[in-house]
Amino acid sequence: MSALFEAMDRHTAADGMAPALDPITAPLISRGDLRGQIETLRHALAQATPSGQPIAFQRDHGPEAVALELALLQSGVPVLSLPSFFTDAQRIHAIATCGASLSDAPSGGAIPTAPSLPEGTARITFTSGSTGTPKGICLSADHMMEVAASVVAAVGDHHAGRHLALLPPGILLETVAGLFATLLAGGTYVCPPQALVGLADPFRPDFDVMARAMAAWRITSTILVPEYLAGLVRVMEATGLRLPDLTILAVGGARVAPELLARARALGLPLRQGYGLTEAASVVALEGAQADGAGSVGQALGHMRVHLAQDGEVMLEGPLCLGAIGEAPPACPYPTGDIGHIDEAGRLWIEGRKSNLLITSHGRNISPEWVEEALLAEPDIMQAMVYGDGLPALQALLVPAHPRADLGAAVARANSQLPTYAHVVQWREVAHFTPMNGLLTGNGRLRRKAISALWIDGEPRFSTRLEADTVRERIAFLSTPQVHAGLAGEVSLGAYIAYLTQAYHHVRHTVPLMRAARARLPHRPELVSALDDYIAEETGHEEWILSDIAAAGGNADGARHSQPAAATHAMVQHAYDQIASGNPVCFFGMVYVLESVSVALAQRGANALADRLALPPEAFTYLTSHGALDQDHMRFFADLVDALPGEDDRQAIITMARAMFGLFAGVFASIDLEAAHEPA
Repeated sequence: MSALFEAMDRHTAADGMAPALDPITAPLISRGDLRGQIETLRHALAQATPSGQPIAFQRDHGPEAVALELALLQSGVPVLSLPSFFTDAQRIHAIATCGASLSDAPSGGAIPTAPSLPEGTARITFTSGSTGTPKGICLSADHMMEVAASVVAAVGDHHAGRHLALLPPGILLETVAGLFATLLAGGTYVCPPQALVGLADPFRPDFDVMARAMAAWRITSTILVPEYLAGLVRVMEATGLRLPDLTILAVGGARVAPELLARARALGLPLRQGYGLTEAASVVALEGAQADGAGSVGQALGHMRVHLAQDGEVMLEGPLCLGAIGEAPPACPYPTGDIGHIDEAGRLWIEGRKSNLLITSHGRNISPEWVEEALLAEPDIMQAMVYGDGLPALQALLVPAHPRADLGAAVARANSQLPTYAHVVQWREVAHFTPMNGLLTGNGRLRRKAISALWIDGEPRFSTRLEADTVRERIAFLSTPQVHAGLAGEVSLGAYIAYLTQAYHHVRHTVPLMRAARARLPHRPELVSALDDYIAEETGHEEWILSDIAAAGGNADGARHSQPAAATHAMVQHAYDQIASGNPVCFFGMVYVLESVSVALAQRGANALADRLALPPEAFTYLTSHGALDQDHMRFFADLVDALPGEDDRQAIITMARAMFGLFAGVFASIDLEAAHEPA
């Protein structure tokens, strides 16, 4: 890494006051100040970190994370930077496997026994992969620096402007081709919290927020995955927004449909496809500035050579990782598992994964990525997974892009671009594939085996079906402006207290609603027992909300005696009516909506609001407690509803859940985002 710090020192000597980091939420950090912060941390690390002991941390984007990562690298301390979307099990596995300190700072935390890491390990990256337990890939500082330097050489340091960290924290591609390359070239690394770029939403990105942030902050470069590109294109086409400051928009992680490439370039986006893999420290090839090879991933960067095996598999020769933990270093030529071809200009074209090839019962070999490209080129389709190995024709799982998406028409249009043997003849609407639910890797690749186990290898569980059958209502709910504002912390104190007041008015009915449902289910002892557990757990939670109102400076007694908003009254009354006149099991549809929303939104919303409003933790007990409590509740809920024997019960839950998403959205929509706070 010495070359990086030498470059940073040269840039500092030339203009130490030039901005190195822009966190957006705080003042710019100059080149000189960043070097000072790194030195301070480096001295602290020398005193507190055992020799060879990796340090693990999991942080949102920001200057503190950047300074810590660079200080660890300069100190020779192996870095385990955990992606924000890793599950608890993945996090524990990664820390235990490499023997990292459990804290994200150079003090405190248990110290596991360190395994024997390859000599020279500077960073340990756990590939999320598509199957199996993640492996810890060990990379040297010199290797990462060589890749970063090749990226700068390929694009030119004249592009060193304002690079936006858009990929999730902890992703190797962003670290090497984003952070390291930007600092090497003398640019400014823009590293705001993910909520500010529309990525606080755990179900899907807010592309409108993302596009407008990029425009407002005058971003000149960023790295994204195809799903983000498709979202940006949809927003720009719909709104007329343009991003004239962009000079490079690099996209990787999966193939991009030619139609999407054409739409992006028609909007003036300076798109460059890239290709790489963790074992090669991210980038292997990058498209050139000229788009005459649109659809290719460009030529190999200067440090790497690429050729093809007889079966079309892409083979690499050049610097590779030090090996996975406990395994020997990889040998050259290295088989990537990707199928492609190289054209007469030396450009690499990726056609799919070797292991993903489908063979239909008609004997046709089909790469699913090829068909998925055609599907994803349709604006109504957000995600797609094609399958059909051994079947007479292809089938697909599709995620709608918006509540009014016409998936049937979209499939028909995609089929018209494909030969008959590659047509999708059946499809099923499903909920989003995300890293959080284990169905998507951090760089946007489908976890095909996990998705197949959930949806294809037998009938899915009812809890899985429930999520899919309400996906459009969930999308509509998450489109509510007040929900967006809450996730980003962009609400006034008065609006937060107004939200708590409405929460009080519906939460105080939770236990009475449960008792009403219980009274109509004496013949269902398993449901009576579950409701008794819920009642014991939920009793008194409305008082937590009043305490939060008081801690936030509001009038708790006034909230207690106020009248609910019409939307809140309508939501509660609908639940009472359905329990009284219909199948009382429908109540669990309301449970599903309120608890699944709180799992996704509570902790993120609380953190964002706490930062914005400067309130004490005592003002967020309802949100923070439910973010943790309802994770356990959702596991209990899934087991409960999956055991329901009758389709009537299931339909009652689905119908109630669909209605509740709309009614709950109305509760949020009734809140005035600019409401002034009236002191108690």
